[in-house]
Amino acid sequence: MSAAPDLVLADARVRDPEPSRHTAVAVRDGLITAVGDDTDVRAWRGPRTEVVDLAGATLTPGLTDAHSHPVWGLEMFTGTDLSAVTDLDGLRAALKGAERRDGWVLGFGLDHNVFAGRPVHHELIEDVLDGAPAFLRLYDGHSALASAAALAAAGIDGPRAFAQRSEVVCDTGGRPTGHLNEHAAMDLMTPVLPAQPYAERRDRLVELLSAMAATGLTGAHVMDLGGHDVPGLLAAVEADGDLPLRLRLAPWCMPGASTEELDELVRLQERAGRLWRIGGVKFFMDGTVEGGTAWLEHADCHGQGTDAFWPDPAAYTAAVRHLHRAGVGTATHAIGDAAVRHVLDTVETLGGTGPRHRIEHIETVPDDQLGRFAALGVVASMQPPHTAYTRADHTDEWSRRLGEERAERAWRCRDLREAGATLALGSDWPIAHYDARQVLATARSPRGAASARPGLTGAMALEGMTTHAALAAGEEHLAGRIAPGYRADLTAFAVDPVDAPADETAGAPVRLTVAGGRITWRS
Repeated sequence: MSAAPDLVLADARVRDPEPSRHTAVAVRDGLITAVGDDTDVRAWRGPRTEVVDLAGATLTPGLTDAHSHPVWGLEMFTGTDLSAVTDLDGLRAALKGAERRDGWVLGFGLDHNVFAGRPVHHELIEDVLDGAPAFLRLYDGHSALASAAALAAAGIDGPRAFAQRSEVVCDTGGRPTGHLNEHAAMDLMTPVLPAQPYAERRDRLVELLSAMAATGLTGAHVMDLGGHDVPGLLAAVEADGDLPLRLRLAPWCMPGASTEELDELVRLQERAGRLWRIGGVKFFMDGTVEGGTAWLEHADCHGQGTDAFWPDPAAYTAAVRHLHRAGVGTATHAIGDAAVRHVLDTVETLGGTGPRHRIEHIETVPDDQLGRFAALGVVASMQPPHTAYTRADHTDEWSRRLGEERAERAWRCRDLREAGATLALGSDWPIAHYDARQVLATARSPRGAASARPGLTGAMALEGMTTHAALAAGEEHLAGRIAPGYRADLTAFAVDPVDAPADETAGAPVRLTVAGGRITWRS
């Protein structure tokens, strides 16, 4: 070792992510410079080396959340937390006592199951609002409920036409019900919603990323570029210090994007900081099952779900091809079986070389599509905690809409792994909690509609947040391993997350988190 390390971790049980004989790791300038045993520590250390004794903790490659929204999610995660509400009476009680921001009632995390199959309608809540405007985001992030006063403030008085598959839901008389389905419809509210001051956004972001690091996360694949100059926000944070997590951000490409807009997405890939960079482009091929906007090969029980998010799916294929030729990988939101098939069909037309492409969510997929992921080199990016929004007896909104056959194909993580797919795991925060330990545990013990399916092994789950997450980002030569030359992104657990039972892993103490060679969490 030519120069003394900045940091040495000793007395560890090193997983790479396979078990190894090593017990010590040396770090300098953000990279791993050596692995060895505790007898090497004396030779490595210099006068300024920090040595941390891990007291036998299991040291793994740093955990990466392969699908998260830490910046945009802070806008969604504003107001009253409605995630614990289970029925309409509970919703009304929560809104009656909700605090107001600039006169508005804001809420997030509202479960579709609260409405028990009723249409989502502002009349169900108006009498507890006392005339205040209210904007309540449903948990899926793809729909919201706006009160009559909120609709009036935004000038929404009837149906609208959009370039993407979105809807201002209206009754038979053409009057808005307050149910705003998909991004373009919800965006109509943005100009009138209370603004979040810049300093508040900055402080909340650092606080959130620090809390994520405390669960063992060292990085996240951010599936948006948010708004209000997020690169500028991240650069400002790094001007004062370091980000607690390494962030890789994918800006959105929406239907109707011109050639010039696609070229601008290519140019954006050059933007980066010390621990953040733009990497890839995010597409949507559909919406959500509960909202009736997942693209399905056969309609759901309400006769919905037969349309793609891109009204012209061929235009999506052309946009992906344009970015592929420019060397830019893509990540496509595809929940329904028709959406998944179309993305795979698109990648099949690109040829076998070039950047890596990935599909996000994949909540239901038939047998004949499983093997195509590995054959085409398409990454499956899935979020096991989403299974908690469904029920094992299929009485939830997700299962009822799909019907028994498709609900039996829920979140086929193990099937995709056994079919040879690269499987990256994440939380989709704020749709589900960001706690990395819960992602690992739920991957091994699926819940709800997926509970009858076999979960991942402990090793598969850990790989989903380490080696396979690195593959998903095209960074397998830089990340996901504990080896010389790799990034010093490391997580130390009080238990072995592979061998310990899933429920024990879900609450296991995190002893240390290191991102870019810097300790971001220490218990």
